[in-house]
Amino acid sequence: MEKNVTEESRNATETLRRIFRDMDPAKAQEIRQCYYAVMDNLRPLADLLEIEDLNTGDEPGGILIHEHLLAITAFDAMSRSQLGAVL
Repeated sequence: MEKNVTEESRNATETLRRIFRDMDPAKAQEIRQCYYAVMDNLRPLADLLEIEDLNTGDEPGGILIHEHLLAITAFDAMSRSQLGAVL
């Protein structure tokens, strides 16, 4: 099973490379910039939400920690994306 996952990942990466190679360079650059903007800011956003959850007058563990967990989930999902390997 591990071999299939690795092979699927490799195939996905190669497919993305081909797509980006054939894509309009300006569009590829726009996607690249958006991807890195998201990846550069999701973790700091999650950290700030966690810190502010503790600093609010509300009981810790409220809506800000919920938003923190959503940001962490998004960061983890994007970290598994093949885009980072291609861009």
